Amino acid sequence: MSLPPLLLLLLLPPPFLTLEPARASLIRIPLRRVNIGFKALNPLRGWEKLAEPPRLGAPAPGNKSLFVPLSDYMNVQYYGEIGLGTPPQNFSVVFDTGSSNLWVPSVRCHFFSLPCWLHHRFNPKASSSFRSNGTKFAIQYGTGRLAGILSEDKLTIGGITGATVTFGEALWEPSLVFTFAHFDGILGLGFPVLAVGGVRPPLDRLVDQGLLDKPVFSFYLNRNPEAADGGELVLGGSDPAHYIPPLTFVPVTIPAFWQIHMERVQVGTGLTLCARGCAAILDTGTSLITGPTEEIRALQKAIGAVPLLMGKYYIECSKIPTLPPVSFLLGGVWFNLTAQDYVIQITRSGFSVCLSGFMALDVPPPSGPFWILGDVFLGSYVAVFDRGDRKSGAQVGLARARPRGTRQ
Repeated sequence: MSLPPLLLLLLLPPPFLTLEPARASLIRIPLRRVNIGFKALNPLRGWEKLAEPPRLGAPAPGNKSLFVPLSDYMNVQYYGEIGLGTPPQNFSVVFDTGSSNLWVPSVRCHFFSLPCWLHHRFNPKASSSFRSNGTKFAIQYGTGRLAGILSEDKLTIGGITGATVTFGEALWEPSLVFTFAHFDGILGLGFPVLAVGGVRPPLDRLVDQGLLDKPVFSFYLNRNPEAADGGELVLGGSDPAHYIPPLTFVPVTIPAFWQIHMERVQVGTGLTLCARGCAAILDTGTSLITGPTEEIRALQKAIGAVPLLMGKYYIECSKIPTLPPVSFLLGGVWFNLTAQDYVIQITRSGFSVCLSGFMALDVPPPSGPFWILGDVFLGSYVAVFDRGDRKSGAQVGLARARPRGTRQ
């Protein structure tokens, strides 16, 4: 089972935007960035043994692409808007490559489930296309358990309308971390084997119904703190304007999470980690870059980070220009992060705090151990997630993200 993204304790969600009429096949929906001061970064993910091998959906021919804009909170949380029902009821969701279910809060939620009352809730009586399923589902998170029932209705996403999906209506959200989150729910973009209850994931349903030509999508996460938007999720392909060619494609080794083989990690010229190769997961639902405790501890020492509470590390902001690069060898190509890339800088009322973008996380066998390349990595490199087909396996393409405002 996959777990939810790294979350922040946030204030109430921002207003939702109304979808504009489509003018072309590529649809871009701008969302606002929320800038609020320092909050704790709490990892909630946990990992369990996969019960069965994944089954990959067959892609349809064609070359359609769709764009779903992403909003970013303090460079550690990205989310966008979808609609459920007829007429669409708007929800803000995290697009998470580490899970495969879609769920949102329900008007039928438990009276004592506080997150329900502070977020947009799905009302089946307000939708003419709603179909009851009633099957119970539950997802175990690191700090709580989400439970509810499965339902069926129409999904609106990035200009696509009329897609029939099975989704979860959350009836009980005991984890307080959801209470102040800016997003309402989660839309998983992992492989079908991760889906709780055997539900067909939203991406597969779009392809099955001919609304998306192929099971390919890409993320461009805008980490510019001065920008108004957080980036874009592109469904059906990628936008070359988002990255500097070429794309380096790395095969997926276990098609459940987006897991690949990482050959080595280098910190400056003096420290080598993952020396014999190791597993790594590309996960948009994880804010930081995580790895085994001993290796991350050595990395933090090499970049001069000082331990704080709950696994966080502090870095003196004035030292950023002198810190060593951290490089990842993937598919025979080095992907370099400068300190500007891997240090999270938070400024409020003229006061700045700098935190390391790395965190220790020991994932036990049989799923682990592995590294997680989360948003700190994906903010610097565009990732193209390609599920492949019966002839070619799944793969991930990586290329340096093109800075906003630049041209090809």
